[in-house]
Formats: sequence, structure tokens, C-alpha cells
Amino acid sequence: MSLTAESHRVPLSDGNSIPLLGLGTYADPQKGRKRVVLPTNKSQQEKSIVDSCFSLFYSPTSLLLMVLGGNHSGTSESGLSRPSRRLYKTPKGTCLESVKIAIDTGYRHIDGAFVYYNEHEVGQAIREKIAEGKIKREDIFYCGKLWNTCHPPELVRPTLEKTLKILQLDYVDLYIIELPMAFKPGDAIYPRDENGKFIYHETNLCATWEAMEACKDAGLAKSIGVSNFNRRQLEMILNKPGLKHKPVSNQVECHPYFTQPKLLEFCRQHDIVIVGYSPLGTSRDETWVNVSSPPLLEDPVLNAIGKKYSKTAAQVALRFSIQRGVVVIPKSFNPQRIRENFQIFDFSLTEKEMKEIEALNKNVRYVELLMWRDHPEYPFNDEY
Repeated sequence: MSLTAESHRVPLSDGNSIPLLGLGTYADPQKGRKRVVLPTNKSQQEKSIVDSCFSLFYSPTSLLLMVLGGNHSGTSESGLSRPSRRLYKTPKGTCLESVKIAIDTGYRHIDGAFVYYNEHEVGQAIREKIAEGKIKREDIFYCGKLWNTCHPPELVRPTLEKTLKILQLDYVDLYIIELPMAFKPGDAIYPRDENGKFIYHETNLCATWEAMEACKDAGLAKSIGVSNFNRRQLEMILNKPGLKHKPVSNQVECHPYFTQPKLLEFCRQHDIVIVGYSPLGTSRDETWVNVSSPPLLEDPVLNAIGKKYSKTAAQVALRFSIQRGVVVIPKSFNPQRIRENFQIFDFSLTEKEMKEIEALNKNVRYVELLMWRDHPEYPFNDEY
């Protein structure tokens, strides 16, 4: 596979293609100064449910997201710890400028989601670069995501239409089910009862998938896929009677410390592209990250190989993934790192070096989502 900064797309099973390197726009959790009060109105109908999902967090001054992690404030009736509350607080314009820098650098793949609460900035950046003549819409590959509270089939298309309205785009290139776990539909992004226990919803992945297929047929999404699905959940979709469009991709955690060899092979057999999130490891915030696995970028093997090529450990880790055919979406709002992460097309790893990095696999996740481990469709109990 010949990969260059200008040409590094790989084919998808539906005839479209995806750039191997993208920019992640996930916002890091920080302690917020204000508490967000989520409105609850059980009488709201479908339209207001979808509207509230989006309007609640699009503040003109900051982007706020309640994060439920591992600094616990109590114990629910189920015996599980009840997570404390924290806030995302990403300054206005941060994502906008980062996406513009990424496009100027050469990125053509942008990964986002409505629960990142910055899609309006992503859309603005894309439109401004189109207006400048830097790119055309068809040059950009944008991935959006369906959140857990929007799994009921009747909510799927209205949710995507809201995403498109926020982006001010006519279509997304890829729309994926973010997690295989349905939550109670309604105003709350993370619905919980009075005891702090998450309120789940009956999960029917096949019914949700049929609604995703309808979005593709309507031209609202060029391609459709999934995220954080294990083999059993993928097979549920692949073996669904009357399947019209199979998932073109599965976005999962993937990096040298968690190489996902069995899932990668299964997906290859079914022409499903793996998109790796946290390709450089992740933050060391123990409220939501498994810190038992050491920081990836301090690994001596990655650093030694990097020294040989005058590259950073991060660049070596990214190059390793794309040489395996794994799409990577490193998140950064740092201009220097955005540019550095793109500089992985002027060197290649030898077969020996690839095997050395593969041997680093510890089969340990950074992102375990243990707060939802009692959900019937929690995906990480299975081997892969």
C-alpha cells in the first residue's frame, strides 16, 4: 500500500473510501465552574426529545458536557459505585481553529459527534475552508455519531437531521452507532434515577440498524457503521434477515498496547474497516481512564524506533496503525501536535519493527466504560 500525505484513502465495502488519518474532536473533561441542570419533562414528544439533545449544550460561550467517571460520590442500589459529576469546558473557537489548522495541514478526515458539543464549530471550519477555495465538500470525510438515547428507530433520522442542521452540511460521509447500549430516550444525555443509577432502554440493534440503512438510502449519510461493537454484536447485524447495507466500519480503541488482533481479523474477513480511537493512548484522568496500563508514548521501543527515523513515539505509533490498515483519529487541539501527527507519510516501518511493536500488546484497555458494565449490551465482557 503506497501512502502519501495527498493520497491515503482505503476503500469501504459500499464503494466509498475513508482517509487513514483523521482528526479527532473529542473534548477533554475539565472541572467546570457551573453546574449544568438537565431539564426533565417526561411529556415531551419525539421532536422535543431530539431538539433537547442538541440545544441543551450549544452555549455561545462554552461547551459543557457532564462526564460520569470514576471519582465516586456514593453507591447505588445495584452495588455499583455512583459516579461523580464533572464538566467539559472547551473555550469557544478552540475546535473551530483546530479543524481549520488540520485542513490547512492536509487532513481530510474529521471525526466528531453531537455529544462532543462542538459540531457547529466543525461545520463552520469546513464551510470557511470551502469558501476560501482550499477544499471542496467532496474532499472532506466527516464522521458523525448516533448517541445512546437516540437508538429507537423513530429517533434515528431526526437525530441525524439535527446533526446536519448544526453542521450546516447536506450529508455526513459516515454515520455510526456510537455504542451498542441504549439509554432511556429523553432530555438527559446520561439519564439516571433518584438513586444515581443509569436508566437503560431496551436495546434492539437490528431495529436501530434498519433506521441507519434508511438514512443511507435517503442520502443523509454516504456510509454507515458502528463503534465499540464486539464480534457477537457485529454478527447480529451481519446475520440480520433482509440486511441491505452492512457496517463499513467499527470504531474501537486500538493502539500498540491494545492491538485488537482477533477483532481486526474478524473485521477484515467481513470487509469492515477498523477505525482506532485513542491511537496514542489517552489522558491519565483516572476518573474515566484505566491507568493500570502505563503511558503509551513513554514506551522505550516506540521511542527507540522514533529516534532512528527522527520521529516522535506518537508518529511511530500512528504509522504502525496505518501500516496495519487501521484508520487512526488522534485527537488534538494543539496546533503543533496536529501538524506533527500528520507527518507520518515520509517514512515506513520495517517488517521487523512492525513485529516489535505488535509484541508490545498488553491486551488492556484504557477506555473501559465500567460505569455501564451492568448494561445487557455492555460490549467489553466478551473476548473480542
